[in-house]
Amino acid sequence: MGWAPVRRVTVRGPSMAPTLADGDVVLAVRLPVRAGHVVLVSWAGRPGQLSVKRAVRAVGDRWHVEGDFAEVSTDSRELGPAAVHAVITHRLRPGRARLRRT
Repeated sequence: MGWAPVRRVTVRGPSMAPTLADGDVVLAVRLPVRAGHVVLVSWAGRPGQLSVKRAVRAVGDRWHVEGDFAEVSTDSRELGPAAVHAVITHRLRPGRARLRRT
């Protein structure tokens, strides 16, 4: 996949609540990843699907990631380590005029 340095992504689903809500727009930036960052990821077993999760720990060149709302999150606990494409740096909640750092 080709990635621009900054990408706008719309969040769908509740897996990152309360950090992010369904319908939030976030900015994803290609930056070095650290544990605790909210990140844009993909899994080999789900081609074409991107997810927003929290980086927990590095596993080789991939990351163990988890959603903040564990009861409804599909994440590394089920799918294994994920490829991280970008770090989420800001969010814009619908109806609000300003960006907020995540």
